[in-house]
Amino acid sequence: MFVNNAIRNDLSTIKIGMANLFIQHTSASLTINENADPDVRRDMEVALNKIVPAQWTKDGTFRHTMEGEDDMPGHVKSSLMGPSLNIPLVHHLVCAPGIKKQTTYQIKNGRLALGTWQGIYLNEHRDQGGWGGGHTRNIVITLQGQS
Repeated sequence: MFVNNAIRNDLSTIKIGMANLFIQHTSASLTINENADPDVRRDMEVALNKIVPAQWTKDGTFRHTMEGEDDMPGHVKSSLMGPSLNIPLVHHLVCAPGIKKQTTYQIKNGRLALGTWQGIYLNEHRDQGGWGGGHTRNIVITLQGQS
């Protein structure tokens, strides 16, 4: 995961805390979703395109087209998904309910407390702009916690 790699050294010093990820753009977003099956990414894009169809720019529903036909749909999708994530940081995990005895599993380095199938998605909502148009995307990562 790119986020873990970017903050690996800082994570190892935190026993418990929070990571905040914030994308500095209005036509891209961050979300957490299943990361095991690549079809999830495709299906998310299909669903968002049905919720906010590109046709709305062509039929005049959207007037904001300063950066192309995919500009306003990108802004709406970004607003629906959101620009930030808060993720707990842990050094240990406690078993879930249903297990009679709670067991603590020690982990050498701090890590993002994502579930087994969870991954962090950077959602690009533009085809002509954004990554599709050669632009970069910046994510600000803030770590808070106890060492």
